Amino acid sequence: MNPSLLPEIAASRAHALIDRFASRRITVVGDVMLDRFLIGRVSRISPEAPVPVVVFDHEEWRLGGAANVAHNLRALGAAVDLVGVIGADESGAQLKNELAAKGIHATGLITDLERKTTTKMRVVTSRNQQVARVDYESDHEVGPAIEDALAAQVEMQAKSAQVILVSDYQKGVITRRTMTHISGYGQSAGIPVIVDPKVPHIDYYAGATLVTPNHIEAESATNMRIVSHDDARRAADALRKRLGVENVLITRGEHGMWLTHAGLGGYLPASAREVADVTGAGDTVIATLALALAAGGTLSEASHIANEAASIVVGKFGAATVSPQELKERFPLPV
Repeated sequence: MNPSLLPEIAASRAHALIDRFASRRITVVGDVMLDRFLIGRVSRISPEAPVPVVVFDHEEWRLGGAANVAHNLRALGAAVDLVGVIGADESGAQLKNELAAKGIHATGLITDLERKTTTKMRVVTSRNQQVARVDYESDHEVGPAIEDALAAQVEMQAKSAQVILVSDYQKGVITRRTMTHISGYGQSAGIPVIVDPKVPHIDYYAGATLVTPNHIEAESATNMRIVSHDDARRAADALRKRLGVENVLITRGEHGMWLTHAGLGGYLPASAREVADVTGAGDTVIATLALALAAGGTLSEASHIANEAASIVVGKFGAATVSPQELKERFPLPV
């Protein structure tokens, strides 16, 4: 079998969809995180152990996990409502400050007195070399009271949303019960539910509109090796049957993407010109995909636009975002 390319999207159509981004609203549900960077210069090797001594210069905070997905959506112009769980701690307050600075609505964040705000603290040199990382987290699943609070927030925040985006980092927010409620609410309200999955939770996502595993996740979930486009097609079909979903998008890095939509499949070759850093690329892909769907695009059209967004973001260092103008430039209009 010779797998087919997804039909191309006209530049004028891509521009029209991107122009609608600013009028769209997305609800993001998932594991929010705070990335903290302690930045300095290496002065010498410690006499206590064979490790570098970093002389502190300054610190930075960035949004991570589902919060980074929300940041990507906001950078593309969308209104964003974020639903998740934080702790009653300094990191939770800082996360709220960072969200407010980006214009992301955080009234859907629930404070759990029994949990820490997921925080990744990195010690980094001025030359962007990471020396160490310390993780602060409570990754056990939230309890019934928090599940009930999450369900209430989803229904409240998603009333005016065009898409619900689930960003599962397996830090305890996306439980089977919470995911069942999100999928059921999406179906009853006629709102698509798109999931960036984690393999241990793969059976939680039944009823979602679309799941977007990367190729490693798809291999693990199906126990299939994915080398060719045919392999990706078979894995996507297996996931569709296992989950009872119609649509699966497998992201394959330098090999592009495979989309199976209502039983029909096709691939997109990767369009990255230079790869500097793949950190956060998956967040950019699912954010752009959700927003293009919210703007009225088909899954094929949304996949094309998300593919170009990925090609932009991997050319930047760190968990970066993409602007609407950058995205339009990847679809040059005929002169």
